[in-house]
This record gives sequence, structure tokens and C-alpha cells, in this order.
Amino acid sequence: MAEPVANERALELPHLNHAPLTANAGTTSTSLSASDESQFAIVLRRQRVRSGGEPKFTAVPSQFLNLTNDFEFAGWGTISKVILTPDDLSHGKDTWCNYHSQQVLGRFEASALAANDILGGVFYTLPSVFAISGVYSPISLLVAALSLFLWRPIMEELGSALPISGAPYTYILNASTKSVARVGAALLLLDFAATAVTSAATAMSYLAGELAIPFPVYVGTLLVFVLFTAVSLAGLKESARIASGVLSFHLLTMITLVICSIVTWVSLGPSQLKANWAVGRAETPMGVLRHIFNGGCVSMLGLTGFECAPAYAAKMRPGSYPSVLRNLHWSALVFNTTISLLVLALVPLDAESQGNVLSMLADKVAGRWLRTWVAIDAVVVLCAGVLTGVLSACELLCELSHDRVLPRTFRAPLPLTGAPYISVLCFIGFSIAIYASTGANLTIISEIFSAAWLAVMMLFPISLVLLRFSRPRLPRVSRCSFTVIIGATVVSAVVLAGNIGINPVIAGWFSLYSSILIISFSVANNKVAILRWVYWTYDQIPLLHEWKLIRGWGTGLISLMRRLKRQEVCILVNTDEINYLFNMILYVRQNEETSHLKIVYFSVGMVLPELEANAKILDEAFPEITIDLVLVEEQFTPQNVAALAHQLNTPTSLMFMSCPGPSFPYSVAEFGTRIVSI
Repeated sequence: MAEPVANERALELPHLNHAPLTANAGTTSTSLSASDESQFAIVLRRQRVRSGGEPKFTAVPSQFLNLTNDFEFAGWGTISKVILTPDDLSHGKDTWCNYHSQQVLGRFEASALAANDILGGVFYTLPSVFAISGVYSPISLLVAALSLFLWRPIMEELGSALPISGAPYTYILNASTKSVARVGAALLLLDFAATAVTSAATAMSYLAGELAIPFPVYVGTLLVFVLFTAVSLAGLKESARIASGVLSFHLLTMITLVICSIVTWVSLGPSQLKANWAVGRAETPMGVLRHIFNGGCVSMLGLTGFECAPAYAAKMRPGSYPSVLRNLHWSALVFNTTISLLVLALVPLDAESQGNVLSMLADKVAGRWLRTWVAIDAVVVLCAGVLTGVLSACELLCELSHDRVLPRTFRAPLPLTGAPYISVLCFIGFSIAIYASTGANLTIISEIFSAAWLAVMMLFPISLVLLRFSRPRLPRVSRCSFTVIIGATVVSAVVLAGNIGINPVIAGWFSLYSSILIISFSVANNKVAILRWVYWTYDQIPLLHEWKLIRGWGTGLISLMRRLKRQEVCILVNTDEINYLFNMILYVRQNEETSHLKIVYFSVGMVLPELEANAKILDEAFPEITIDLVLVEEQFTPQNVAALAHQLNTPTSLMFMSCPGPSFPYSVAEFGTRIVSI
């Protein structure tokens, strides 16, 4: 319940040290020192009476021919005190409990969602690596897997500082501007889409190589999308259980394959390995290094899925995130390197670049029964990679919806399962569009996948640099060396350049799809700015105002712009310093489309004497935004912030705060707010 406070209540004049009065004949004057004069002028300025309803400025002409400055005037702000009702407090407590109840994924379940993608990558990575690196493929895969030792500490520090879903988009959003974060979101969504498409298409290609399927590969790929759309709509927890089952089956398959291969290698001896080495070894040291480097660039594709874990970090149980990263890393390091070595030792070199190379290995070491088992496993685990892409993308799309980059319909839940069905359907549609636009060409899709993954991995060290520079006081459990950050950035840039050097077409396809997403997000997030240009163009042509069919367009555009800017935004403050308040309001004006902002201060235990006066000055300084001051007589806690959000009907994702310090007793994730200042 809000209690209005007098909008123009009198301020007590401070005690001024007046200079002595001097009297001349017939006149009386008062003389003030320069400093007293300045202080007295400030007091008078802050007591200036506003004219109710009149715009905040009149001197600046309107940029529109048929509109006055009243169009830009959002109205005068108010000052009010808020008392949270029992219903608000109950809602706040439920929201806080719901946040913790969503942390349902244990270490194995959380690992399974991304591990299916990483371990399933061996089916489409090995043929590509052997085609480029030849007998040096195990070394290339080992070097690629070792590079994750650079990323793990970076991702652990980011996850401990900001344990929120949608990363690295959400990392950049809390450390930089919204426009920069949109670029990260576009790259991340492209990576998830490429993950889903590559996994689905490879699964059907693998199946077609083993069986005579009665339909084309592209039809089977579409059927995979339909199947996992239904699985995704079943909800996150159920999907995680399916992923755990798939991972268990895949691990059993790979362990069986490795054991049988080792037994066969021991019985046959190293003859095949020697023959492969004699045929494929390079003649010069530079040739060796070139094979290892090019193979290492392609081998990074076998690590895809590692970037998916931060996207659903908020769903993991507390303390499990570092263990999940470790599980993913070591599984890739052990299985990718070991299996590639066994392939090199037992399969002829000219057959190692074929798509079904693991089925050939299984057939040689154990016969038809293991080949069939491996083929079934390949289809199942690659299809699970589709599930990983869909779930990670849904988390990202919901975050974008919370931040008003996308409409709120993207987080509309399915009644039975609570799954965001609009996000699921839109992402599946986008993935199918990529598949169709490339002519169902798996090679092109894999190239897009490689470039997108490397670009996303580059975002993690960049995010950490921005976080340390812009939010240095943010509490975190772990801290990595700055040398590691530089190393990860350099490695990702070099490997991306290496992939483009191997096939320059990658740059074109990657630029095309990433540009489409960046432009789409920019348009969705700048609707009012675009409509202003549309109205300005309409306003410049008098003939358009005379035609009956479009005469009312101007009124409609103005109404639409005002409706889009109606959503309130709150800034949560703990100081009355005007430069601090100004910078936070400036952030809102530059990053959010709103005409109504509330300065919120939880006032229990401390009074800020200049807050009301400074709020009035800022209200006048930003004529296009109504700036209210809301004083909340409660402690600043996650439950009370959620309770206030319930009373004001403003989501916590549109409540902004400054960076908390090391002694702050709560996690930023518990508030659900955005950090916008140091």
C-alpha cells in the first residue's frame, strides 16, 4: 500500500553564516559570501514549485511537424511510502522458495544434459579429424581436450559470481550494455541451433549408413525434430532423466567398445598401426605441426556441449557446477583420445575418414552384434544432442523474454508440464529453417557449428574481463589467473582463424546467420525507436495526413509507442548521491524502452536526506521519463524485493541494482535483478 508524500514539501534551510548587514542612506541590502550565495541558490532551486500537468521544458522545439513537446512529456513524478501487505510478503517468500526448488539437477543429471552432446560428438568429429590430421589425429584430439583446462577456471569464476541461467548472455548483460549482450545471445542461440541440427542430421546419416531406411535422410531428420519437440515439452526434470538414461547407455557402449578393441589390439599386435603410420606420416617437422594444428582446429568440434552447462546453471543444486564442468572435461579427454587411438591401431587409414568409422571398428573387434549396438547408440546419443540444444535454447529465450528483448509469450508455460512451449516451437522452427536453407547439407551445417561454438567460447573470457572491470566488488568463490583469461581468448581466436583458413566458406555462412539473429534481436528490442522513425517519415509527407485510408495512422502509431513504453522499471538504490542516481537512470534510458521509472529505497534503519530533493531534480532532467521515488519500510532482502515486485506489478528482471560487495549476505541470483553499476 502506497502513502503519497507531499510532492513539494518544504525543505529546511541550512544554517548559513550570513555576512553583516550594511545600511546606506534610504536603502537596506544583505551581503552574502560567494559560497553562501551558491548554497542558498541550490536550496531555492530545489524548492521550485512545479506547474501541475505542464511539460518539463518548453524552449526546445519538437522534431515532429504535427506534434508539440507534450508528446515527449511523460508526466511529473511522485514521492510515496510503500507498506508491503501480508499478501505481498507471502508472495515474496513463495518466489524465493520457488527459486531454490528449481535447483533440481544433481551432478550426474546436470552432466548428462551436456555430456550427451560432448560424447556424442565423437561420431561426427572422428571422420573429419582423420581426413585432415591422419595418423596424428589422437594427438590433435588430445591437444584440443587439454585446452579446456583454460576454460574451466574461467567458467567456474563466472558461475560463482553470477549463478544464473542463460550464460554467457546473462554474464555480459550484467557486466556491459544490453546491445553488447544481444550479440552474445545471437551467437549462443546460433550455437544451440547448430548443435541440434548437426546432431539430428548426423544421427540419420549414421542410421542410413547401417540400414536401408525407407525415406530420405532429411525426412528422418525432421522426424527427429518432431520427436524431441515432444520430449522437450515434457519439462526440464523429465528431460534430464531421459538424458541420464541415454548417457548411461552411451557410457556402457563406449566402455564395451574400448575393452573389446584393447583385447583385439593385444591379440593382433601393432601391425595395422605400423602400416597406417608408414602411409600417413609427414615428411618434415613443419608438415607434422601443420597436420596437428589443422586437426586440432577441427577437433574442437568434439568438445561442443561444454558451453551448454552454464546455460542451465541456475537449475543445478548448489555446489555442483564445478563438478559438472570437471565431469564433462575428463569424459571428453579420456574417451575422445582413447577411441581415436584405437581406431588408428585397428582400422586401415583410408577407411578412418568414413562416417561410420566406429561401426567398422566394432565390427572388426567383436562382430555384427557390437556393430549393431554401436549404431543404435550413435542414433540415440546424437538424438539426445538435439535435446541438449533445445533445453539450453529455451533457457536463453526465457531470459531474453524476461529482459524484454523478446515478447513475454516466449516464457508462456504449458499447463501440464510448465515447459515454455512458445520457446520450444520457435527454436525448433529456426533449426529446421537453417537445415532447409543449407539444402540439408551436413558439411555446411557442421562448419557453421564449428564457428559458432568457437565464437561462444570466446565470449567466456571476454565476459570475465568485463565483469572484473565493471563489477570488481561482486563476490565470487574462485578466481583464476589473468594469464588464463588471455590464453583462452588467444586460443579461441587462433582456432577460429584456423578453421576459416581450412575452409573460408565458414566465414560467409556464419556471418549470414549471426547477422540475421543480431538484427532480429535489435529490432525486437528497439520497437519504439523504429516506430519513431516511421512516424517521423509519415509526419514529413502532408499528403499522407489527407488520405482517408491512412489518416488515422499517426494516432495509432502514437498510441502504440505509448503502450510499448508503459512498462515500469525500478532502480534499487542505497545512496542519495546524484551522480550515482543519474548514471543509473541514464543506463535505463539507453537500454530500456520505458517512460516510467521508480527510484526504490528500502528505508529501514537509515534516512537519506538528499534523496527526495535529488529525485525531483532528476525528474525534471529527464522529461521523457516519469521518475517516482518509492520508500519501502522493510529490509533489503530477496523476499522483500519479490514482494515489492508483486505489489508494483513489475518483474524483478526489470529491477536494477548496483554491484554488491564481499560482505553482502545474499546471492545476486536470489534477487533476480540486473546489476547496472559498479
